[in-house]
Amino acid sequence: MSSPVRVLALVGSTASGKSACAHEFAKVHGDVEILCVDSMTVYRGMDIGTAKPTAAEREEVRYHLLDLVAPSATFTVSQFQAAARQALEEIAARGNVALMVGGTGLYGRAVIDNFTMPGEYPELRLELEVRAERETAQLYRELEALDPVAASRIEPQNDRRIVRALEVIHGSGQLFSSFGPGLQRYFDSDIHQVGIAPELADIDVAIDLRYRQWIAEGLVDEVRRLRASPGGLSRTAAQAVGYKELFSYLDGESDLESVIAAATLATRQLVRRQRAWFRRDPRIEWFTSPRDAKARLAELAGGESSRVGDFEPR
Repeated sequence: MSSPVRVLALVGSTASGKSACAHEFAKVHGDVEILCVDSMTVYRGMDIGTAKPTAAEREEVRYHLLDLVAPSATFTVSQFQAAARQALEEIAARGNVALMVGGTGLYGRAVIDNFTMPGEYPELRLELEVRAERETAQLYRELEALDPVAASRIEPQNDRRIVRALEVIHGSGQLFSSFGPGLQRYFDSDIHQVGIAPELADIDVAIDLRYRQWIAEGLVDEVRRLRASPGGLSRTAAQAVGYKELFSYLDGESDLESVIAAATLATRQLVRRQRAWFRRDPRIEWFTSPRDAKARLAELAGGESSRVGDFEPR
């Protein structure tokens, strides 16, 4: 059996400063490796609009869970969980500390809480995805009839999760809500979570500045290349905030300033959803300043070994 991995987690919304905080912390503490907990940085070629670490930063710090699949592929929580566990085993073999960093809350909890993940049924999923393009409301009504508990936890407009729930129900013959205790329950965990939550007004300013910088760095060309690549963008990848808004510009249906306004608004809305998600977890220790969060991580990593959570890969 592998040795336990020493694990910390740094969470927060997009544009909260967590990525820079994590990088600086890992660079100072040479035994820290970063696991990127993000549903979009797993895609190759989606670099600028996901704020992926640069080649220079990857030379300074060892990063994991980046560029795992082509942008044409669908990527699931269970795939992420398996990849994360493999990365944790590799970190354990080197005797280093794993720092989980990201804003995709479900991905993080799948690892922290060791969720039991349902199976995958690709052919069935494809059939449901085709239906979802024109009859999401009907699919949601089907889910309400088959598994009302699962339906109560999913927004009626969230076609991706509706499809996933029905895929599992029809593919496994089990209720989707029967897998795991549900997201509303928080168990004791050895993995200490540190959160960064600056003032929303500051985040809103950062979002606008950052998106305009991405445009200047070539985000439009990046999206154009991704759409033209073999297979294009999967339904999952195409939902990336900041990317999907540019489609109308590339199709000649909108001007760039309108796209920037739409993308920054969508990102602000995403931030508020992420913050609400994380705020429900009573295990997270919050800081408004990235500097204070970094100091807390240093305290946890530099103190007794028991203060850094042990994670037993499985």
